[in-house]
Amino acid sequence: MTSIDPNRYATKFLVGWRAMDFNGHMANTGYLDLAADARIAFFAEHGFPSSEFRRLAIGPVVQKEELEYFREVGLHDTVIVTYAVLAMSADGARFAIENEIWSAAGERAATVRSTGGWLDLRVRKLVVPPPALLEVFKKVPRAPGFVELPSLSGRSRETS
Repeated sequence: MTSIDPNRYATKFLVGWRAMDFNGHMANTGYLDLAADARIAFFAEHGFPSSEFRRLAIGPVVQKEELEYFREVGLHDTVIVTYAVLAMSADGARFAIENEIWSAAGERAATVRSTGGWLDLRVRKLVVPPPALLEVFKKVPRAPGFVELPSLSGRSRETS
């Protein structure tokens, strides 16, 4: 059995009714929502709250997600969601990230792997994140085997 990597960012959630499916366990969208909540919690805890994303009109955009299941999660279960970067470009514009969802007993329930970038909400294009966002993004723990991706060449973003 694997265990929670203490080098990853981790936060706890109580699984609510909204996350359940017809079979009485957490729906696939529930796992995706928890992964996104953990990522946003990381940024908020490191001085970059959602209000700052709105002010700068920038946000993360997921281009591909893969969800792998290991154990069921039920209503009102406590889960621990971890967050780490698998790959990132030097300019921070492109990334691959991983969230793991763990039961309170320490059993891995699911893994979410996402690839994406930063979307300028005004022009609707992928951009290099502003310096303050990049500084926080670089604080996300890197997973073993981290890979550097090619940078988003020729695209930049002026910040407000």
